[in-house]
Amino acid sequence: MRILVVEDDKDLNRQLVEMLSEAGYVVDTAYDGEEGHFLGSTEPYDAVVLDVGLPQMDGITILEEWRREGRIMPVLMLTARDRWSDKVAGIDAGADDYVAKPFHVEEVLARIRALIRRSSGLASSQINCGPLEFDTRTSKATVDGRTLKLTSLELRLLSYLLHNQGKIISRTELTEHLYDQDFDRDSNTIEVFVGRLRKKLGVDMIETVRGMGYRLQAADDED
Repeated sequence: MRILVVEDDKDLNRQLVEMLSEAGYVVDTAYDGEEGHFLGSTEPYDAVVLDVGLPQMDGITILEEWRREGRIMPVLMLTARDRWSDKVAGIDAGADDYVAKPFHVEEVLARIRALIRRSSGLASSQINCGPLEFDTRTSKATVDGRTLKLTSLELRLLSYLLHNQGKIISRTELTEHLYDQDFDRDSNTIEVFVGRLRKKLGVDMIETVRGMGYRLQAADDED
């Protein structure tokens, strides 16, 4: 899962990036409104953390433009505690949730998890697919009760497939959501990681759809 953080306070930006990275997300960052708007308009994100008060272009304007452009990724807005009008304006502009400053970064993480779940049509932090279970709070994955030992990239791959289970996901899409903007992306490496993940799952759940990509689904759900 790939997140964009747009926050001009460098210390707060760093804290958010560190917390989200430790939780297993790929994080891109921007310190002003123009850069944040550009990234959100040109890169695919699973969620965005967007401050209202930004230099060069404010968060409300950015969000309004994203929505006019048809960008539908969930957005969590950061607002000043005493500016209730910012909260109203943010929601009217298309924000999915907001957090008032100061806040605990753990609250932001919990709200991001919830936004990504809801955008994928999931109601619970526990995602199931046949014998496979994944807890988005702890990033713990099990198959028939057996805990899987996965690398950070394998976890990101599994998480993205689970949040999109039943859908055909191209290698390009996986590459865009598993790596940050500065990574030297090569979609061919996805094939290697899919192979490793298949072995660790120990069950036939990741289908290769020739010429299109991959699909994760329980065996009894296959056509």
